[in-house]
Amino acid sequence: MKKIGITTTVPIEVLLAAGYKVVDLNNVFIVSDDYREYIHDAEKYGFPKSMCAWIKGIYSACISEGIKEVVAVLEGDCSNTKVLLELFKEKGIKLYPFSYPHSHNLEDIKKEIDKFMSLFNVTLEEVENIRWEINNIREKARKIDELTLQGKVSGFENHILQLCLSDFDGDLDNYSKFLDEKLKEIIKRTPDIKKLNLGLIGVPTMFSDLHEFVEKFDSKIVYNEVPREFAFPRAFKYDNIYEQYYDYTYPYDIDYRIKELEKQINERKIDGIIHYTQSFCHRAMEDIIIKNRLNIPVLNIEGDKDDRLDARTKLRIEAFLDMLLDLKKRSNR
Repeated sequence: MKKIGITTTVPIEVLLAAGYKVVDLNNVFIVSDDYREYIHDAEKYGFPKSMCAWIKGIYSACISEGIKEVVAVLEGDCSNTKVLLELFKEKGIKLYPFSYPHSHNLEDIKKEIDKFMSLFNVTLEEVENIRWEINNIREKARKIDELTLQGKVSGFENHILQLCLSDFDGDLDNYSKFLDEKLKEIIKRTPDIKKLNLGLIGVPTMFSDLHEFVEKFDSKIVYNEVPREFAFPRAFKYDNIYEQYYDYTYPYDIDYRIKELEKQINERKIDGIIHYTQSFCHRAMEDIIIKNRLNIPVLNIEGDKDDRLDARTKLRIEAFLDMLLDLKKRSNR
């Protein structure tokens, strides 16, 4: 089966209908034991130090995996992707563009997805058949998300199991069976309820120990914003692929995204938000709007190349959690 790389979540249904094995280059990069080497290789090639580590990792992961075709999102994701495409072109990689229109208009989204289907010579019927098949797998991830609130799933498990739905680990059947086994095991667990419910929002974090660290302070991340969006938890509500990708909050304006954030904060009884931003990323400026709009304490932490929390960031998180615990005690008096 021919492989195709993606730089972020795209309508994977189209690619699967066209017979591809989809590889999320972000996942290849971040789960690698040699993830630092990916960054180093990109910098050796000429990437500046002052550039997002995710972009460097995506580039090197693509080259090291021998990917010859890539779908890149030109609108609605990283502002550096256009230049990344030029670098891929220099390496002889075949490129397919896709955009999430800034207008966030259903008709404009339909045009983009129709154009995408035309690129890969697949029909809407073929795509819809695949969509219903993989939405059954997404439903399993949604159940795991619900069990997180019941204290049976750790914050990190919630994060990684949903994150992998961007490409289903390259194999729909195997990932579906894996989730089945995981659900059986999870249901048998004794609930572990913490005093504080936290939300983690922003681009996927480089810090692999963040979820584990907060759990040392009687706290748990019960809402991983972007991985949950990658898992399309509301997919079954919609009649077609156009509506499903209209509902996807990550690539559109922040007003639409904040509506979903507010909903999840209320439903999950979230006490505080950790907003992760990536060094040199334009999305870091969204922190200003988020702090102004959300009626809940928000801590912004920034990551660059390291996959472990540094001492300063640990101190800031600990102080934030202490404050939240104090606030909770006062409100319960």
